[in-house]
Amino acid sequence: MAGPGAAVTAVLEIYVDADACPVKDEVMRVAGRHGLIVHVVSNSWMRLAESPLVCRVVVAEGADAADDWIAERAGKGDIVVTADIPLAARCLKHGAHALGPTGKPFTQDGIGMALAMRDLMSDLRETGEIRGNNPTFKPKDRSRFLQALEAVVQGIKRAG
Repeated sequence: MAGPGAAVTAVLEIYVDADACPVKDEVMRVAGRHGLIVHVVSNSWMRLAESPLVCRVVVAEGADAADDWIAERAGKGDIVVTADIPLAARCLKHGAHALGPTGKPFTQDGIGMALAMRDLMSDLRETGEIRGNNPTFKPKDRSRFLQALEAVVQGIKRAG
């Protein structure tokens, strides 16, 4: 227990919205290098490398069960890896960092526009004005993600 005036350092944790996440291995690599706990949250069991730093969380079936689990736990200084813009918005409100699998960070300044664009694109798909969904995930996206995650971890460590 810390005495009066002693600095208390929160433990940085990473939460992965894992069901459709293409960068789980990259998260594990960065987390392993820094000794960070990773919560891999999904609707079904996933094969992952065994590590005392990895916590597998299988939530009940349901559209937002994994999102709810992450949003209820991720807090100030934690990192959430997700492509889900509403989940990113919820986590940002709690002080967490949110990073997309292509390495693009979600920020307080840009989350409103990201939510609006998501809704617009959904409406356009529903009306048949556009087709398709997301662009394909490329090797350069994986590399950009690794660099971005490392930069976020380093930034949090420097600030902490």
